[in-house]
Amino acid sequence: MLDKLRKFLPAKFRKEGQIVPVVRLQGAIGMATPLRPGLSLAGVAQQLEKAFSMKKAPAVALVVNSPGGSPVQSRLIFQRIRDLAEEHEKEVLVFVEDVAASGGYMIAVAGDEIIADPSSILGSIGVVSAGFGLKGLIEKIGVERRVYTAGENKVTLDPFQDEKPADIEHLKSLQLEIHETFIDLVKSRRADVLSDNPDLFTGKFWAGKTARDLGLVDAIGDLRGTLKARYGEKTEMKLISAPKGLFGRRSGGNGISSLFGMDKSMADDLVSSVEERALWMRYGL
Repeated sequence: MLDKLRKFLPAKFRKEGQIVPVVRLQGAIGMATPLRPGLSLAGVAQQLEKAFSMKKAPAVALVVNSPGGSPVQSRLIFQRIRDLAEEHEKEVLVFVEDVAASGGYMIAVAGDEIIADPSSILGSIGVVSAGFGLKGLIEKIGVERRVYTAGENKVTLDPFQDEKPADIEHLKSLQLEIHETFIDLVKSRRADVLSDNPDLFTGKFWAGKTARDLGLVDAIGDLRGTLKARYGEKTEMKLISAPKGLFGRRSGGNGISSLFGMDKSMADDLVSSVEERALWMRYGL
């Protein structure tokens, strides 16, 4: 009889298993539009704060599923996770779903342990910039583009003009600097387990088991099985969801801006969708 009544008591009065908060970090990083907030620090800060503030939780579980995106937002999310982990003295367990690549992997290394599925895709520790050259197209359709600047480098790598070697060299220097920051961050977290494979920091990516052998992850497994094996069969996983904003949408940190410029936001949303889809397709997803 007591067992039947116990389920109606508030969780804090029940003598049951551990409760582990779970935060999902999913999608392309950055790439924000009013209708598609993207994965950013502003969008996940509240969830992270709530998860780490659960005093009796033995750990915080993060589910990462991201093909990458903004290196700035990736590092900001990484840093917030580490700051909260130290502040609340919590262990961080990262579980990789389909992919944790590029910026997605940068976030994943915030974990004290990284657990992946055998078919997860991980790595891609590198930096990429991409675009289109449209000069021939506008000439073909008879469009003349006029640009006026103050500053000789204000139209660097303009897609409607011929590429200049000096512009490409400058872009490469920026990429190398960001790449070095990425490499240093990964080494600071996993230097003791990383292999000496020469391809590790070339932008190459691998499936789960090989990633484990390379030291990119610690184990093969899944969220439910790992947590129950570690903290007991009665362990409960509590998903920490993003707060809902206007119209029932999950808040992504863009606030009231979604009420204005709807026509433009639709166009931005389409472009963002195409860019995000291209990121996922790079990993066969």
